[in-house]
Order: sequence, then C-alpha cells, then structure tokens
Amino acid sequence: MAPTKNRYVLDWIDEQVKLTQPDKVVWITGEEDQLDALRKEAFSTGELFELNQDLLPGCSLHRTAINDVARVEDRTFICTPTREEAGPTNNWMEPSEMYAKLNALYDGAMKGRTMYVIPYSMGVIGSPFAKYGIELTDSIYVVLNMAIMTRVSSKVLDALGDSPDYIKGLHAKADIDENNRYIVHFPQDNTICSVNSGYGGNVLLGKKCFALRIASYLGRNEGWFAEHMLILGIENPQGEVRYLAAAFPSACGKTNLAMLIPPEVYREKGYKVWCVGDDIAWLRVGEDGRLWAVNPENGFFGVAPGTNEKSNPNALASTRANTIFTNVVHNLDDNTVWWEGLDDNPPTNALDWKGNKWDPSSGVKGAHPNSRFTAPAEQCPVISSEFNNPQGVPISALVFGGRRAKTAPLVYQSFDWNHGVFVGSIMASETTAAAAGAVGVVRRDPMAMLPFCGYNMGDYFAHWINMGDKIENKPKIFNVNWFRLDDNGKFIWPGFGDNMRVLEWILKRSFDEIDAEETAIGYMPKPEDINIEGLDISLDTMKELLSVDVESWKEDIENIREFYSKFDEFDTLPQELRDQLDALEKRLG
Repeated sequence: MAPTKNRYVLDWIDEQVKLTQPDKVVWITGEEDQLDALRKEAFSTGELFELNQDLLPGCSLHRTAINDVARVEDRTFICTPTREEAGPTNNWMEPSEMYAKLNALYDGAMKGRTMYVIPYSMGVIGSPFAKYGIELTDSIYVVLNMAIMTRVSSKVLDALGDSPDYIKGLHAKADIDENNRYIVHFPQDNTICSVNSGYGGNVLLGKKCFALRIASYLGRNEGWFAEHMLILGIENPQGEVRYLAAAFPSACGKTNLAMLIPPEVYREKGYKVWCVGDDIAWLRVGEDGRLWAVNPENGFFGVAPGTNEKSNPNALASTRANTIFTNVVHNLDDNTVWWEGLDDNPPTNALDWKGNKWDPSSGVKGAHPNSRFTAPAEQCPVISSEFNNPQGVPISALVFGGRRAKTAPLVYQSFDWNHGVFVGSIMASETTAAAAGAVGVVRRDPMAMLPFCGYNMGDYFAHWINMGDKIENKPKIFNVNWFRLDDNGKFIWPGFGDNMRVLEWILKRSFDEIDAEETAIGYMPKPEDINIEGLDISLDTMKELLSVDVESWKEDIENIREFYSKFDEFDTLPQELRDQLDALEKRLG
C-alpha cells in the first residue's frame, strides 16, 4: 500500500506505471533493512559487486555500460514553451514534441523489471531551504546512490502532505541506447526525465538535474540562488568561523579546495577548515540581510582518478566505508579497488573498469578517467558541524575562479556587486592537454553554470543583478587563479593547501580588516599582505602573481564580446554587463 494519500503523487505514479509497465512497484523508505535487502539482490544479479567488508565495510563496485560513462551535454535538454526561455546556451525542444518522443521510449520500458519509488529531500527535511522530489527508477544502483546523495525517507511524504509542490523524476534504463539517450528538464512542469542511461550523472536526478537546472529556475522565480558552488568555513585561532562559497569550472581543484588542509604554519596556530559542501550551494537572504547557504546534497559524487593521500586525504577518507565505486579497477587479490593516481602500486591481478583482465604495464588505463565514488558527506573528517543546520551558514565572500596561464592574477576583488556579477559572467578556463581538442583555447563558463542553468543565461545574469537589490549585507565578490604560469610553462603558485593563504586575505577583505590597491580590473592585495611564511616564494614572485597583464586583458575583451554576442538573438544580456565591459576596456586604456 502507498505510504501517502497525496493525489498529485499517486495519480502521477499511476500514469508512469501505465506507461512503463513494470512488473511491480516498490516504495523506498530509506530504512537500512530495505536498502540492505536491495544490496543483496544487486550482488546476486551482478549489478553490484560486494567488496572486502573488513577493509572497505559497506562498500561495493558497479560498472556502467561502455557507452555510458559521463554526463551527455548534447543529449541534455531544457524544454520550455519558447526557445527564448531556454536561451542560446541550452539545447531546446518544444515540450509536447519532446514528451511524444520520450513517451515512445518509455512505453513498456520497465516490463520484467521493478519500479522503485524514491521520495527524497534536497536539504534537511523541514528546513526553510528544503525542496522535495520523487524519482521513479528501474535501477537498484540509482536507489542506493540516491540514498547516499540525498535524504531518502518516508518522512519526505509526511513533509509534503497533500501539496503538489514536488519535483517529478522518471528514469528508465531501457536499452542503454546512446542514440536514444535523453536527459530532459521541463521547468514549468517541475519534471525531469532520463532514459537509456545508467551513469550517475545522468540518472541521479537529485544532483545536477534538480539541484541546479530545476532549482536555478525555481530560485529565479522565488528570489534565491541555486549555484554550482562549494561552501567552506575557516576557523581562526579564536574559534570564530567565517564562510565563503566558491564556483570553479571542472579541473580547477574545487573538491580539493572544499576539503582543504591548512599549511603547517596555519595548523600550528590553530586554524581549521570545515567543509559544508563540495559541489552545490542554495543561497537565500536571511532575516539579518545576509546571504545564507546550505548544501542541498547529503553525499559526495567525486571523480576517483587523482584522488589520493596527498591531493585530497579528506575525500579519500570519506570513501573508506559505505561507498559505491563506479568504473574503477577491481583488485582481485584483496577484493578492493584502485585507480590511476591513488598510489604507485597498481594491482597485478585485477579487472579494469570494463570487467576485463587488466595488465598495468599495458599502458592502458585501468579505471575510466571519469570513474566515481559516491560517499556519505558525514564520513568526511572535516565535515562542518553546521552541515545539518536547517538555517545554513552566513556567507561573507563569493569566489569565482578559472584556469588562466597569464590573464588573471592570483586574486582580485570586484569593485561592487554588479562588477562582481560581471567577473562571474566572464569566468573562463584555458583547455589543458587533458581536455579534448586544442590546448590553450579559452572556454567561457560563467559562474561554472553554463551546463547547469535551467533557463536563459542572459536572464540568469539579470537575476544575479536583481538579487543585489535584495541583499542588504552583500558578500564581497572575488576572483582567483591558482594556475598562472611562468615563462617556462611552470605553475608559479603552489596551490592545494597553500590556497588557504589567499582565502585568508579574501576573508580579511570581507570584514574590512586589510587594505587593497585599486587596479584596472579590481582591488588587489599588496604583495606583502599575502602570508608566504614557510613558502619558497619571494616577494618579487608575489608581485608577478599579482600583476595585471594589460595586453592579455585587452585580447580577452574581444573574446568576452564574442561570448556576449551569443545573447544578441534574444537580447537578454543585461545592459549592466555590457557597461561593465566597456568600463573595463576604458580603464585598461
């Protein structure tokens, strides 16, 4: 019997059952007994492999289909009544046309399978930030991942009551046919549809689909932000914690920053860093006029390769129990897992991510470059005591960043809120050898939201500008670049834990405790105001890191204009941003 009497929920589920025709329907309660029974069932069918329970208690391994290993941006759609509402940076199709296409794919797709009904909350159930969703899926892997990544519970149904205010999600593995794979959002209908994929990024519908694409649309309508941002707190020796939220495109060290370990000179003085979230922030204006943030997720869906004791010991420690590993190497000698960059001892008796016998000397990678771990956030050694605070944490600084060889200095502060929105809108990274295509190509990724904004990005920028009028005590806005190169192509700044030195300056600026120098691009630290104690870096090197390369910026202006021109078709780019660009060009002379 259904654990709710909510007609909006029951009628919608009935429709999807008629469409997909599962053999049976199981409601997920979130209770451990039920999840354990599902694990055992997945072990028996080979959907999951149980790992060494002495070394990795509660952990399991999953392999996706070889054609299904990452998010598929070209198959991801925003379906709004008009193309203008979706904007020039999203794939669009008219809703009725897309529903017809999807319904043909869903028709009978769960025959011979079980439909699982997952009630889940993004954010603490009952919190003023919380939003509720129900995902229907035919995958035990999805159920178990959602139970880590979100708050899955029958209490969600109690909190929802008889309200229609929930996000509907339908996922069917169908045939895992890459030519008919779709990840589709209908913002006006509060609906997400995913078909023909089994990979987490496409099927854990609470993650980017709900927490960013649908939530960004809701945030615009309701007056809050859903952002692709980590949240961290820095505790000073006096025990005061100050919080910031930061957005970075992929491959810019976001997870490492979220779980940063302070350098020894800071640890000795009693500084600590606390992780509130590694990927997504929902931000609202509090009664005190400040911006308050929660991490709506309950777990980490992290990239495994490159995660190790040196790069991110806290992320690694989070995975030592109750974790699902996807597409990594299976070490048959001790029934554990391995991936490139974990250590220098690849297992010699092992299966690769495809399940084939693997020889580490072959030169072929054993783990997929996008292989993943899904781990409970509360297992992170530096998880914040405020992680489950329903009111969130107060944000004193917003930080944007990218990967630029020459253009952006180590850190600068925007002149004001609108200039800060401009700084976020021009965020970019240069492609590295690791990315497909040419090296050094500038890729714009405003606020790190380009793939995740659920509506027209020009309107998204306008929402940011409008919110400036609603936030009485605004956080200050900064830009960082850990990736500046010297003339020999070597990184000048050490990065990793030493980024704490820059965050310290950012927070001092946020509380008006330190001066800065005005430049053409924003306020910059005096070179002596970044603490380099214990670093093999001279004051002259700091001057280089904090210099404004005027020629690079002038070149960049043309590239920004080109990016902004994408919005000409619908004329949605706020005039404020064009004015900011003109003003920057003038200041650069």
